[in-house]
Amino acid sequence: MSASRLPVAIERFLLSPISLLLVVAVAFVLNAWSLPLTDVDEGAFSEATREMMARGNLVSPTLNDAPRHDKPILIYWAQAASVSLLGVSEIGFRLPSIVFAVLWMLALYRFCLRHADRRTAQVAALVMGLSLAVGFIAKAAISDALLNLFIALSMFGIYDVFCADRDGKPTRRLLFYTYAMLGLGFLTKGPVAVFFPLVVSGLFFISAGAWRSWLRAIFFWPGWLLFLAIVVPWHVAVFLDQGDAFFRGFYLKHNVNRYANTFEGHGGKWYYYLVVAPFVLMPFFGWLLAVGGKVLRQIRRSPLGTVRGDGLFERFLVLWFIVVFAFFSSSGTQLPHYLLYGCTPVFILLALYRPEFERRWLAYLPLILFALLLAALPEILAVAASKTSKPFEKFLLDGLALAFSDSARWLLPLFAVAAVVFAVWRSLPVWQGLVLAGLLQALVVSAVIAPRAISVTQGPIREAAQVARAAGGTVVAWRIIMPSFSVYRQAATPTRVPVEGELVLTRTDRQPEVQALLAPGLQMRNLYQKSFVTLARVEREMRP
Repeated sequence: MSASRLPVAIERFLLSPISLLLVVAVAFVLNAWSLPLTDVDEGAFSEATREMMARGNLVSPTLNDAPRHDKPILIYWAQAASVSLLGVSEIGFRLPSIVFAVLWMLALYRFCLRHADRRTAQVAALVMGLSLAVGFIAKAAISDALLNLFIALSMFGIYDVFCADRDGKPTRRLLFYTYAMLGLGFLTKGPVAVFFPLVVSGLFFISAGAWRSWLRAIFFWPGWLLFLAIVVPWHVAVFLDQGDAFFRGFYLKHNVNRYANTFEGHGGKWYYYLVVAPFVLMPFFGWLLAVGGKVLRQIRRSPLGTVRGDGLFERFLVLWFIVVFAFFSSSGTQLPHYLLYGCTPVFILLALYRPEFERRWLAYLPLILFALLLAALPEILAVAASKTSKPFEKFLLDGLALAFSDSARWLLPLFAVAAVVFAVWRSLPVWQGLVLAGLLQALVVSAVIAPRAISVTQGPIREAAQVARAAGGTVVAWRIIMPSFSVYRQAATPTRVPVEGELVLTRTDRQPEVQALLAPGLQMRNLYQKSFVTLARVEREMRP
């Protein structure tokens, strides 16, 4: 094949269903069945599901036998259904997120088909699947893929209601559908799943001069009845099971207080998402920089939109992103994946305004810098390991430096070389090169970085749990929060000072601290020790 025809073949591939299947396989599925569960989140969700099934209580999740009020029930039910089929395993807990991410991609594709065209739908789905943060949550046993699915479906329903009402078509079915998605989103993560659709829809309908339509939709009482029919039964059941503990723990602590205060040192800075956004959207952040001004000018200056002829489609998408970005930028607690609630419209905008040959270096610069950072990662880890003096950090960094001292030293620089090649390949349209780079990035993360990093940070936990399970007896933890240990041991692990005959899981650097807390005449005998993890049995000292 001649060099001049290669971009045509690339475009044909990228616009085919095969490319989407490849994205799902690499970004969502690869190694999801084998990598250890990560802590804290994956371990916490998985152990709560396992305990819920073990106790036969499908109403009130617990974590290490203590009530867990972090999230409503829907994700636990989904994981329980998966585990009942696949068993207590990594893929058993992660499969729901993979499925929900695929459904999110499919919903995005169908929405773009309705309001744009097939090429835009295809590119939007590719961009979504290959964005760095989406790849992380798609194969993680947490609630975020499910929440993003329902937020997206709710927002898509809102825009469909707007278009149907403007065109004089019936909206009753669409309203029922939208309220159902709001209800399911509420059962996934509570008020946030309703807050954003209500605020964005209000701003959008009012800005479009359709405030009466918005009021009709908001006061559509059959829709609220459907919403309540979805949400209320479980809330009644959890109240009957444990009183108002969930309502105080979830709605007050994990919603009101989490927004007002910084939890667990997560963020609290107005500029947090300006720093985080490039990594969340990598390798497409430069693409956003290249077309962002054009999108805003289109909305502000031109009476003609790219899709429906009036710019309202773009306005809806931009408002969706801005509301999410502004809300979490002012929040006391900030985490990178929160920004994803507002990234679905970004994926669509990038597809609508996909650059061909313009502003090439601006589009590629963030990717090249990121790829160079990854290329230097083995050396960065080695230097950091040599300079730290804290025992816990020393254990981790030494392990990571060793893990990345193998073939990663030349595999990661190859990704940087590929990024530069795509940038200088001037006959290759910008959007195509960035999507190809996204495929390589997903492969590098799933097959090179994640296996090495997770084997160091989580491998010892899984191995220690297997030793503890074989040894039997009571196991407790001391000043180490690794709920995946309980998943692999298939038993809850309370946190307290151990007594004679019990096993204790602790950090290696905290072993002397545990010894000092033991009753006189007791000592710790290590059953397993690797990196930062120690599992020991508390025994009576042998006297000569």
